[in-house]
Amino acid sequence: MYAQPVPPDVSARAGATLDLTLEEAVALGLRDNRDLRSLRMMRVIDRFDLFLAHRSYWPSGGVAVSAVQRKTDGRPVTGELSISPSVNWTSPVGTSVSMGWSRYEPLDGRRAASTGFAVNARQPLLRGARWDVNTAPLRQAHIGAELAQLQEETAVVDLIDQITYAYRNLIQTQERLELSRMALERSRQLLEVNQFLIDAGRMAAADIVQTQSDVANQEVSLLETERALTASRAQLLTLLALDPNTPIRAIDAVEVEALDIDPDAAVRTAMANRRDIRAQQIGLEQVEMGERLARNGRLWDVSVVAGFDRFTTDGIAGDLSSHSVGIQLNVPIGDFSGRRNVMAAKALVHSARLRYEGNLERIERSVRDAVAEVGSRWRQLEAALRAKELAARSLELHNERLQAGRASNFEVLTLQSTLRSADAQALSARIAYANAITALDQQLGRTLETWQISLEH
Repeated sequence: MYAQPVPPDVSARAGATLDLTLEEAVALGLRDNRDLRSLRMMRVIDRFDLFLAHRSYWPSGGVAVSAVQRKTDGRPVTGELSISPSVNWTSPVGTSVSMGWSRYEPLDGRRAASTGFAVNARQPLLRGARWDVNTAPLRQAHIGAELAQLQEETAVVDLIDQITYAYRNLIQTQERLELSRMALERSRQLLEVNQFLIDAGRMAAADIVQTQSDVANQEVSLLETERALTASRAQLLTLLALDPNTPIRAIDAVEVEALDIDPDAAVRTAMANRRDIRAQQIGLEQVEMGERLARNGRLWDVSVVAGFDRFTTDGIAGDLSSHSVGIQLNVPIGDFSGRRNVMAAKALVHSARLRYEGNLERIERSVRDAVAEVGSRWRQLEAALRAKELAARSLELHNERLQAGRASNFEVLTLQSTLRSADAQALSARIAYANAITALDQQLGRTLETWQISLEH
């Protein structure tokens, strides 16, 4: 589950166009996306695995009960009842203790009942004696849970970015549609001006063909933009796991502002926040743990053992008891598998360290490239906005000159085409700059922080 944001009530808007802000779109995606729902289910299992790993250092045991009746040809019926509870415990330093009690009760009354009790303990001194060796399964469980957490966070970040890009693509297509309508309207207005000039005898009738062709081209462009708008909606609806026929409209404006980003500070932020770096650190810890286990596995098996048992029979005075203390030694001879395991573990550690160092260098380059991309996209946006403003002003002046007979129809058509290109370029530059900032957020590993989203651990 996620702390923010809160998804809208889609059912309440059934049948009407669904106006979505970007925040609402992200909230819907986080709530209903099928891949994320599957990951959440797996996290439940991961948490239970971690519980089991902690539970392995708690005492465990059981109770065995049996009741048996025997009948043999020519012999009386015999039977017996037995109960045997037992407890086992393994400590984080390798100590193993087992304790058992048993009661044997004949059911025919012709034999005496008996009771037994036994305790055995073993403490390794070399192989299997260290704390880090015996707690390795617990640490592995914690690592698995943390990796699962990182995997879910990465999936959430990827989904947020996909929804953000799809939402802005929908905004861009919606604005392109509006620009296409405006361009078509300008062409139709020019057609009316042409007809007025022809009627007034100030323009040749053949010159109107160019304008008529331009109107037809703008009608085709409008239809193509409408088709692109349908595709953009379908892309976003898929990410939100909504009905593909749901009518939606993006209502957020893409507001942008210049950012002054220090590349060195950005690299430091990425190194501290990126999940792939943390995942590789965990992976390195895993192989280093494997090397320690491999080295420990080559040690001699030396253990202190102790035991105590007692057996009593009802109706018989006294009991039989014994106790023991000793050392067990097991020395492998001619077995080189342990050495091979250590060599393989060392190679894995070396390779993991090289991959980790290489990844750090790759991430630094990616972050610096992302910072440079943001700066470059902002300069492109500024240039595109200037070009749009100049194209609009130039078209306005030439329209006035055309009506005064000081400009040709071809010049106005050319400037209308220039303005259409400038409008589209400015729109694309604005969306590209916003997307560059989103990409930088991902490179810095701060997408969840930007969105104020926290995952439950």
